[in-house]
Amino acid sequence: MTTRMKIYRDLYKDSVSLMQLSAGFAQRDGVERASIVMATETNLRQLEDAGFDPVDGATPNDLIVALIADDTVIDDLFEQADSALKARPAANGGDGPQPLPPSSFEMAIEGQPDANMAVVSVPGPFAAAEAIKALRLGLNVMLFSDNVPPAQELEVKKLARERGLLVMGPDCGTAIINGVPLGFANVVNRGKIGIVAASGTGLQEVSCRISNAGAGISQAIGTGGHDLAAEIGGLSMLTGIEMLIADPQTEVIVLVSKPPSAEVAKGILGAACAGGKPVVVHFLGADAAELKGHNVIVAESLAEAGEKAVAVLRGDAPEPLCLDDLPQAAMRAAERLVPQAQYLRGVFCGGTFCAESQLFALRAGLKVHSNVPVRGAEALNDIWISEGHSIVDLGDDDFTRGRAHPMIDPTLRDERIVSDGTDPLTGVIQFDVVLGYGASMEPIEGLLEALRRVKEARSAPPVFVAHVCGTDLDPQSRHEITAQLQAEGVIAATSNAQASVWASAIAVQCQTAMASA
Repeated sequence: MTTRMKIYRDLYKDSVSLMQLSAGFAQRDGVERASIVMATETNLRQLEDAGFDPVDGATPNDLIVALIADDTVIDDLFEQADSALKARPAANGGDGPQPLPPSSFEMAIEGQPDANMAVVSVPGPFAAAEAIKALRLGLNVMLFSDNVPPAQELEVKKLARERGLLVMGPDCGTAIINGVPLGFANVVNRGKIGIVAASGTGLQEVSCRISNAGAGISQAIGTGGHDLAAEIGGLSMLTGIEMLIADPQTEVIVLVSKPPSAEVAKGILGAACAGGKPVVVHFLGADAAELKGHNVIVAESLAEAGEKAVAVLRGDAPEPLCLDDLPQAAMRAAERLVPQAQYLRGVFCGGTFCAESQLFALRAGLKVHSNVPVRGAEALNDIWISEGHSIVDLGDDDFTRGRAHPMIDPTLRDERIVSDGTDPLTGVIQFDVVLGYGASMEPIEGLLEALRRVKEARSAPPVFVAHVCGTDLDPQSRHEITAQLQAEGVIAATSNAQASVWASAIAVQCQTAMASA
């Protein structure tokens, strides 16, 4: 294997396109590692952590291609990277060269005077300044960038509130505005339910659940995960709520977040209820009893939030979602396990799915470890090695240094399933498959091979439980992918919550069998 890097001076590409390009290269034969990133301080540090030599003389305006690959292919790979990074699409579908893209918001507005939104995806230290430029020009902002300091986030959001504009983010990866998916979003029906979520995969789960139930989404507004922290005060969620209240197409509002501080929650729920529209609320891990006093409809899971919103829209009484109907096939598979195969291993691409799974496992009485533990769970001693009941978020920064997010490149998920699945202590593996724009177009090709490797390695393999988050309108078909997983013996749930309840129940059964052996 040869390790080599190339610096492209003053060449900018947004992080999503670079992650997709990195993922494509990483999947080539003969490639051990591929990282195509902007040369920010954080990315340079992550390249070193991933095994590359320190880079001297690069600035955040430069782009780096770093490859570890076989000698026979590395030259061709750099030629392909060079072509991909320098290529420009033909103008208007013709054969002529594409005019140079605008280099400022002002230039972009001159060409598109009706535009009212800017998407900012630059390194975190520079993101707030770009967002402020856009706001001062009257543009709403989707701030995809992460690593924005809280003080700068507050400054940006205060300016947006003063100007009656919306800031989605920082670290907002999902939104659907006027039917247009932004970031990691799914293709869903248009309709009359509006969502404001401080959670990317949480927003995806709720919007897909609504669409798959035959209803639709008016707007799906992401706020970034830090918005409901006490120092930010839920400013973007408040703006999103106000916009949905004023939107004649929105008849029901859904709010999704991890639990905010009591004061922030009071303001958020008060603003939502003041608009006179029904409000469904799911704050992951929050005490439902505390929410019920705010004249809102409380949901116990992401899936239930979607179901209750649809019921309210149709004039039906919102009912709790049944999650504990464990399939007999899962019970029979668990009964075949040897006594020591007792542990639950959760392997997730979606951070919110990881959190939700932990909450259900804790509710079932399991002692849970994670790289991103929720309240009541414990931190893993080593994030790369599962211990006891382990539920990991592979999209966390500690896992994605020098590589694409697992929703773009699921290789890390597939490798973790093999390592956990071949562990004789593993009794059940729960995982997610997230579809939609931005996600891998081949999300289970490597996964199916990983499942087969586990089954070949153990005479009594663990029980596999999965949930496919998506719709049949997505570029990848939810129905077809679910059918392929089931053909490999995977127990397919209709929601992450249901998968979590099933996986926890199997783990409890395995522990009971171990205790009585």
